[in-house]
Amino acid sequence: MGQKKLIRFEAIRHFANVLEYPQNMQGNWAGFFTNTGPITLELACGKGEYAVGLGRLYPNRNFIGMDLKGNRIWRGAKTALDEGLTNVAFIRSHIDKIRDYFSEGEIAEIWITFPDPQLRGSRAKKRLTHPKFLRLYQPLLASGGKLHLKTDSPDLYRFTLAVINLFGFTLLENSGDVYAEAVSNPELLIKTHYESLDIAQSNRIHYLCFLLDKPIPVEKDEILKQLLSEPEND
Repeated sequence: MGQKKLIRFEAIRHFANVLEYPQNMQGNWAGFFTNTGPITLELACGKGEYAVGLGRLYPNRNFIGMDLKGNRIWRGAKTALDEGLTNVAFIRSHIDKIRDYFSEGEIAEIWITFPDPQLRGSRAKKRLTHPKFLRLYQPLLASGGKLHLKTDSPDLYRFTLAVINLFGFTLLENSGDVYAEAVSNPELLIKTHYESLDIAQSNRIHYLCFLLDKPIPVEKDEILKQLLSEPEND
């Protein structure tokens, strides 16, 4: 590990707004934030641009970025500290441990911003909008809690649409090219480091907002697998 990463890993251990593999936090976030404002969670937050950006927009709400990479979290956490954003915090942990940190209905919304699209078919279960992960999120979301996906990957966008259709989730918003449309939602104007890299080289940003308002039976995963193996029609 490089010296810079080591320094940042050591630094976040002393940041009041970073919790590494925290214990006994389920149902206790109101105590941590010292308020009962709703919680929005940013998964695979990277440098935390969305958690910080949303924290600036909504000072009466609470935002938590979650990622495993401590050297990336350092950037967002330091910005939040420097700006006095007491409504922004970070968890360093694996996302599949999410139920260890939140109780049922404790999360108001979830943002997934520019995650690794895991393009190989054999890695589909690692996509953060795969039913495997949606089953983890569903009980944690409050009634009417929204799930947002913002990505430059057309593959992840189409995959997530397929998941939404297969399970019958309510689709609230669907944009195949966010910036080609008149964007009135200030939340969609927040840009991340990974968005600026345009790794997918698609020259467009996709956005989906939906509810996890239907059962997510494991049996349907096999149908999804079959859909993924079918060649797309031109």
